[in-house]
Amino acid sequence: MTPEDKYALKELLRGSIVFFSACAAFAIVIIVLSYFASGGEPLKPSFEVVDTYKGCDVVRYAPHQESTYKYFLHCPK
Repeated sequence: MTPEDKYALKELLRGSIVFFSACAAFAIVIIVLSYFASGGEPLKPSFEVVDTYKGCDVVRYAPHQESTYKYFLHCPK
């Protein structure tokens, strides 16, 4: 291996280390920002009993950050 090859390999390794370090730092920043954006608690969907129908509860489900509601029946056995 010539001195030029050793120098090129050393530069490639330095560049790779810098690139992967920058990617890892960016990923950590994104994870921390998403944690603080959620208020420090995991985001949870909401379930609410809104009515009854033939002995069953009518449950309204609202997924987080969606402007739609889904309704379903919950009947005890």
